[in-house]
Amino acid sequence: MERRSHAVPVFFVLTAAFVLSTAGCAKLKARDDLNKGVDAYKNAQFDTAIDYFKDAEAHDPQLMNARLYLAQAYAQQYIPGAPSPENVRYAQQAIAEWKGVLETQPNNLTAIGGIGSMLFHEASTPFNRSMMEEAKTYQQKALSINPNDSTAYYWVGVLDYWIAYRTNAQLRADYNQRAKKQIHPLDALPPAVRDQFIQQEGPTVDEGLTDLQKAIQIKPDYANAMAYLNLLLRQKADMETNSDARQADQKQADDLLEKVKEINQKEMTAQPSGTQ
Repeated sequence: MERRSHAVPVFFVLTAAFVLSTAGCAKLKARDDLNKGVDAYKNAQFDTAIDYFKDAEAHDPQLMNARLYLAQAYAQQYIPGAPSPENVRYAQQAIAEWKGVLETQPNNLTAIGGIGSMLFHEASTPFNRSMMEEAKTYQQKALSINPNDSTAYYWVGVLDYWIAYRTNAQLRADYNQRAKKQIHPLDALPPAVRDQFIQQEGPTVDEGLTDLQKAIQIKPDYANAMAYLNLLLRQKADMETNSDARQADQKQADDLLEKVKEINQKEMTAQPSGTQ
């Protein structure tokens, strides 16, 4: 009887070795491109960095840092409010790269936060409430992953402020258009307008206040969160039904502004001599 050999043919061994060698070279090339891209990024050479990061991604699609840096490089090129197709494309490309990361790593907080902040900037000018709400869902997803993420709490508060502020401004403009007596930005809202504002944005303001307070609890010297808490308290003041409560909200807002000034002054004083 003929004895059947179980040895693997040399051709298949060489082929496998070649494939593994090629894959290894591609990964090394990807990491080299990533390092070069990071150097270009740090020197604000974003177009060059983008080319390197794209090459890195092409050589190793699983190299998530290349995709994250590529998204951030696109984001650095984006100018909020500029309407040009090229500018809009930068935002879309950044979001696409972050979403690509989430397909592999659904809980990647860098990608989640990046999408949320980019949507906010896109939605700011011109104002787009639905996009603001979408941005908020990404920050809330970040909080579901890390309940101690002070930055995500801050962003929810920021988004809630701008949503409430825009509604407030529109209600004032609508009232002024139809009324003989004009209300100015710092005036209390007429009762009917105030009730409409409460109905539309009461939960928004409450949510924003709660999340900004949580951000400050986690990070006690969070000056930016205090600044937005001050702004949201002024929106809450427009919802109060009596002058004492309104003044109390405004007093709390003023106190926060003073606290922000103290923190900023302390940080400037702590800087080494000659630091700008």
